[in-house]
Amino acid sequence: MKIPAKLNQGDQIAIVATARKVTPEELQPAISLLKSWGLVTMMGSSIGLEEHQFAGTDQERTADLQQQMEDPNIKAIWCAKGGYGTVRILDLLDFSNFSKNPKWIVGYSDVTALHSQINNLGISTLHAQMCLGVETKSEASRETLRKALFGEDFDYHFPSSEFNRKGVAKGELVGGNLSVLFSLIGSESDLDLKGKILFLEDLDEYLYHIDRMMQNLKRNGWFDQISGLIIGGMNDMNDNTVPFGKTAKEIIAEITAEYDFPVAFNFLAGHIEDNQALILGRKVRLQVEAKESHVSYF
Repeated sequence: MKIPAKLNQGDQIAIVATARKVTPEELQPAISLLKSWGLVTMMGSSIGLEEHQFAGTDQERTADLQQQMEDPNIKAIWCAKGGYGTVRILDLLDFSNFSKNPKWIVGYSDVTALHSQINNLGISTLHAQMCLGVETKSEASRETLRKALFGEDFDYHFPSSEFNRKGVAKGELVGGNLSVLFSLIGSESDLDLKGKILFLEDLDEYLYHIDRMMQNLKRNGWFDQISGLIIGGMNDMNDNTVPFGKTAKEIIAEITAEYDFPVAFNFLAGHIEDNQALILGRKVRLQVEAKESHVSYF
């Protein structure tokens, strides 16, 4: 797996919108944060564009991201906002030059589609907070992003869960938003899972649909291939008039109960305040113990 070069003070980082529309004014906190880190912000042409929900047409969003990927002066690309729309531009992008000279792609949620596509090219990416709303997140969410961009070491300790399965596993870290990953199954962006440690998070889904997606992952052999499972935020779930009868955590624990890989719930990433950065494509060691879980890079 290729790891993009670390950033240095004075480097340029581009902000682009691969999905929903966003205004320059909404991005000022993120720009101020980058300035405090000694980085120079370059605003992509998609910022401020509007095509219904999207930040311009598919072609406009593609052109912006393509330009930033090709520009040798841009050292990282930070996605401005999620929602929906990144998958619409995947097949319009040319990754040939990017594969030779990779740079950090930063974002989460809808950007999972871009992560999966690029990880399949053998390039590491950053699952981390979007520009929008970064000022509302925890200090750890911002600091882990900074450390990842600047090549500094960090790891994670997080509380145990009654649904955990104890054990130790090693492997490349992959994954992201469950709903997006589910939508990519069967495409060229579908994850390569053999020996990997899978991370999943989601928000605002119906509980029956969490079950449907997890059943689909199981039937597609995902859990026969992975070496470990990490579950982040599974919050603000919805239910029907007749309750489904299980929480999201209970659904996941039930479906994965027959396997022997370690499972760690309560990871510090997802649609939560403490949305810490994950370096997808890096090898990690997952240790799940009675009192806490630990993830470290190696």
